[in-house]
Amino acid sequence: MSVKEELRRKIWEGLMRAGVARFPLPTYGRIPNFEGAGEAALRLRGLREYRRAEVVFCNPDSPQRPVREMVLRDGKTLVMATPRLRKGLLILRPGDVPRRGLREASTIRGAFRFGRPVRPWEVEVDLKVVGSVAVSEDGGRLGKGHGYSDLEYAILVECGALGPETPIITTVHELQVLPAGSIPMTEHDVPVDIIATPERVIRTDTPYARPRGINWSLVTEDMLREMPLLAELRQKKRGPTR
Repeated sequence: MSVKEELRRKIWEGLMRAGVARFPLPTYGRIPNFEGAGEAALRLRGLREYRRAEVVFCNPDSPQRPVREMVLRDGKTLVMATPRLRKGLLILRPGDVPRRGLREASTIRGAFRFGRPVRPWEVEVDLKVVGSVAVSEDGGRLGKGHGYSDLEYAILVECGALGPETPIITTVHELQVLPAGSIPMTEHDVPVDIIATPERVIRTDTPYARPRGINWSLVTEDMLREMPLLAELRQKKRGPTR
């Protein structure tokens, strides 16, 4: 078992043992939902980076649902990745959702109902929120192992939708926070700038470099079939065929 997989298992089991894991259960194989996810979202809300942001990109996982609802209630534009990027990205703008539908719109099903598809080259993101299995105090991040969050970031960079200074924030439980240097990072892994837990905010001053875009040598034909957005972006980069 790899170091990363051992860390994931340790976090998943630790949340379950402590009784702070929340639906959907079990936590294994997921970005784990946790007790206090709403409080962590409120910590994020107090950040100057959030207050300044007009367009917030957020992952579709359960622990970040309070973040997505908060973004909508605060009148900001929400851009959401669909699960496994199979349906690309969705955008929900202020005014698109009736007040009574804001909570529903923060769910995956509701986002499909109230949002509309958007291409990454059609948006400019001010803040990116990611889900995590584990994070370290120096900004290392561990997802569930499929690489979708890192790919989302690479796509947004490739399209100019966000830049090297765009803040990347995660909301997690305290049990998901590890000491600096605990998470092995590669050149393809995206670090986080800020960690928000129910109890505190950690500014990581991360030493890890961000990827500069998509490494097309790692993109397989299966990935292109499963994620039409990726295939469309590759074709866009290549230009029109004759």
